[in-house]
Amino acid sequence: MSTEVTAQTNDILSVENISKRYGAVTALVDVSLRLERGEVLALVGDNGAGKSTLLKIICGFQPPTTGRILFNGEEVHFTSVKQARSMGIDIVYQDLALVNQLTVYENMFLNREPVRWPLLRKRQMRKEAQEHLDSMGIKTLKSVDLEVASLSGGQRQAIAVARSVFSEAKVLLLDEPLAAMGVKEGAMILDLVRDLKAQGMSIIIIAHNYGQVFPVVDRVNLLRGGTITFDKYSRDTSVEELTEIVVAEYRKALEERHRAAS
Repeated sequence: MSTEVTAQTNDILSVENISKRYGAVTALVDVSLRLERGEVLALVGDNGAGKSTLLKIICGFQPPTTGRILFNGEEVHFTSVKQARSMGIDIVYQDLALVNQLTVYENMFLNREPVRWPLLRKRQMRKEAQEHLDSMGIKTLKSVDLEVASLSGGQRQAIAVARSVFSEAKVLLLDEPLAAMGVKEGAMILDLVRDLKAQGMSIIIIAHNYGQVFPVVDRVNLLRGGTITFDKYSRDTSVEELTEIVVAEYRKALEERHRAAS
């Protein structure tokens, strides 16, 4: 059963009764979600639960079948990722959308390069990119002139996040930022999330392994079968409780499949 969610005064983003259907397939069912200002919200659940689909709707990549989105208290209808980004909502996908053959600073300015006709202002780009990374506390890069192809997974994730912050995003959507990362690189990204939260950014972070992100989040939503079934502040729950709920729901789903097949 879906958890009832009511938008509150401190919310920067709220999703109300969103459903998404692809022909006969239903990916999301009457989903409602809210994100407070300066909050880190974990969206957890199994593969295929609808987590990425929900973020794609929020960021304008695809429209919902039904439902609405409120941003800063006003209803919005995004028709593209670019439009959502221009209003302050940005997303970092698992594949990061970085260009490996370009340098760090070129990726930071991708599609919004400063130009002094007929030349790019590369000196300005290098300087501003370095200043921005320094301001975010990203110290693991030796130079902004490095090609992205030479960076580690954690460094690439940090650059992708930094680019969103550079574009003055107010809400940042992170789709599995710790996927396939080692402990050290994952810790670096979690530290970056903490820093962004301290600066007042609102973040939704998708995590298959909720134990990894639990120390940095303020609230947890569990999405299962296209429906949010759990919504609690992290101070009021635990990884153990989440695990028990996930296991119980998994067993219930198996039993339902078994009965349907009988």
